[in-house]
Amino acid sequence: MWNKDAIFKALADSNRRLILDELSERNEMTLYELTGRLIMKHSLSISRQGIAKHLSVLEEAGLVTSKRKGKYRVLMFNNEPLQNLLKGWID
Repeated sequence: MWNKDAIFKALADSNRRLILDELSERNEMTLYELTGRLIMKHSLSISRQGIAKHLSVLEEAGLVTSKRKGKYRVLMFNNEPLQNLLKGWID
């Protein structure tokens, strides 16, 4: 079962919601690719380290997963926690 408080905490920050938007639009990105998209598309002035901190909150909530592809860590959006969270209220 997903931690509802962790999900709401993760969604409370606008930068984290932008990260999820980008990952849902183009799944499987490296941190470098994600940082570039956030800076170019949304004019965010945030470092890769700042994004990495946001990603750890999103991973803790189960909203982002990652896997190794060669020497890169690839990030993916996981909408399952959101579906489960809303299931109780919408069904």
